[in-house]
Amino acid sequence: MSITAWIAVVVVIATIYCLIKRYETRLVLFTAGLFLCCVSMKPMAALDQFAKSMTTASLIMAICGAMGFAYVITHTKCDRHLVSLLAAPLKSLGIFLIPAATAVTFFVNIAIPSAAGCAAAVGATFIPVMIRAGIRPAAAGAAILMGTYGSILSPGMSHNNFVSKISNMGVMDLISLHTPFSLIMMGIGLVGITVVCLVLRDNKPSAEELAAYSAKAGDAGNIDSINPLKALAPLVPLIILVVGNQWVPAIKMGVAQAMLLGAIYTLIVCMVNPQTFTKEFFKGMGEGYGSVMGIIIAAGVFAAGLRAAGLVDAFVTALKASNELARWGGSLGPFILAAITGSGDAATFAFNEAVTPHAADFGMQVPNLGSLALISGSLGRTMSPIAGVVIVVAGLAMVQPMQLVKRTFIPMIVAVITLALIMV
Repeated sequence: MSITAWIAVVVVIATIYCLIKRYETRLVLFTAGLFLCCVSMKPMAALDQFAKSMTTASLIMAICGAMGFAYVITHTKCDRHLVSLLAAPLKSLGIFLIPAATAVTFFVNIAIPSAAGCAAAVGATFIPVMIRAGIRPAAAGAAILMGTYGSILSPGMSHNNFVSKISNMGVMDLISLHTPFSLIMMGIGLVGITVVCLVLRDNKPSAEELAAYSAKAGDAGNIDSINPLKALAPLVPLIILVVGNQWVPAIKMGVAQAMLLGAIYTLIVCMVNPQTFTKEFFKGMGEGYGSVMGIIIAAGVFAAGLRAAGLVDAFVTALKASNELARWGGSLGPFILAAITGSGDAATFAFNEAVTPHAADFGMQVPNLGSLALISGSLGRTMSPIAGVVIVVAGLAMVQPMQLVKRTFIPMIVAVITLALIMV
């Protein structure tokens, strides 16, 4: 590797250390990325990426729409109506509420392929429910994050279409090929997240933790009389998205549109002051951009620094140079790259474009190696503290990204090792 690539390795280690020590996330990521770009004599790469990340339409719409909706749901106390309605059966599940929420998110993510969009839609509804049912905020967020692996089975996922194209087979045939392995990975995730949260006693939060979350969320107590229409309000966007994407194409729409319709429904059934309601919605949108999108923008600059330093290119070149390394690199390569850069897309496309077409040279078949890469890339993204979906869920759960990764990284490591053993 080049000198700048080795410098990048040191910077990555230092960045991870700073994130673990809970230094300001945006400052750490932006500084690391800008430094690497300057060392690589490409300072404009950092600035250009900063500008580009500011206008990532899909993330802005999903995040700002979800946060605006979350604010008005809290303002109208509709979330507490839903919690009161579901409290008894949810509490009876105990620690098993965590895998239940993961499974729900997994299947919703099949219908809504965007990990960030799915997390925004599901998390805005289920994270408050889980927390108030006695699950720590970090565990509630981790359960949703673990379920955002479900897009792996979606025909709308770009990687499925790309691998099916280079494999000269239909996309549904490719999905059928890797479905057994994908479901095994999901099973490992379900069991793993439950065990980790059980060890951390996430189903037994302290009174101080619950009070802190209630203060942040503006909780003012329980609902004495449940209004079913208000209890339905937090679910409206989720219902619209699932039904539209799965059964009724006529109402298929994006996350932002569904959140806006949910807000309109909430305004109608709650009969609150429209002016105050509107202010709360846009206040939530602003908070979503400043707090959540701000970290995503900084993470983009960090990824640009890694590319400018040549670390990503050096890794892909090494995989192509060794047949045996490439066999295992199909699982560990995209996994590690995704964990470092926070982008499962970048890692998977880089590998599948450069290495997968040569699968026959490694004694493998193109669809198998391609599937191996796309699955492991998704697993690595799920344990990356700078991944966009991790940051989205962390914002909804009001915790640091590292608190989520603390609960997902062990199951994901077990999963990728298992994947390498059964698919290679």
